[in-house]
Amino acid sequence: MQVTPLVITYNEIENIGRTLDRLAWAERIVIVDSGSTDGTLEAARRHPQVEIVHRTFDSFADQCNFGLAQIRTDWVLSLDADYELSEALAAEIRALAPTPDIQGYRTTFVYRIWGRPLRGALYPPRVVLYRAAAGRYLNEGHGHRLSLAGRVEPLRHVIYHDDRKPLARWLESQRRYAKAEAEHLLSAPPHALGTNDRIRLTGWLAPLLVLPYALIAKGCLFDGRAGWFYALQRLLAEVVIALELLDRRAASALDAKTPADP
Repeated sequence: MQVTPLVITYNEIENIGRTLDRLAWAERIVIVDSGSTDGTLEAARRHPQVEIVHRTFDSFADQCNFGLAQIRTDWVLSLDADYELSEALAAEIRALAPTPDIQGYRTTFVYRIWGRPLRGALYPPRVVLYRAAAGRYLNEGHGHRLSLAGRVEPLRHVIYHDDRKPLARWLESQRRYAKAEAEHLLSAPPHALGTNDRIRLTGWLAPLLVLPYALIAKGCLFDGRAGWFYALQRLLAEVVIALELLDRRAASALDAKTPADP
């Protein structure tokens, strides 16, 4: 089973070394970069298997689809730059012998804060390993979704989500993410939204639920400062989305009441 890891980067100097260290088994690693200036590319070039291609960022889906076009093996391992394969998962991937009907593999994640693993998180399982010719990415809110027809099997071992970029970078991203998420929620047909998105669409329920859900249902209450940090991040992200939704709805209602010029 020949696999090419694909990594999307932009100023990931705090993360890229750990991500690439766990991919030493790969013969070729494709990085699609959108203009890093912080040393990410210099760090990546220390790994001899890395091939860097450049593309101006317009959307996550287009960036990933461009990356897929660079893959020459049947299988691709699609990773964010803050993903770190567990050693067990790397060994599991190398030992796979998929039957022709299997199109992809899904894995679960262990979320880390400051390098410390949390008991639980809101980060969902994701298809990360799949036949490159069978997959295509679609934009969805501030992120992207893989469209893959066919049988998907679970992997037994995990990937660590371990983003160590500064908090200011995360805060800066939330306004952009909230804008894209609000546009998606307000424009998508209601039947096309999942449960989480329908809760968000209320404009008030998600912020009320997310803090107790993260702290109690996911166990972050028992992870000390790291758990509280993560739970408060999730709360702030939902608050910003809710504010964006409420603001757009209020503006729309105001426009509807304003009489047109004669």
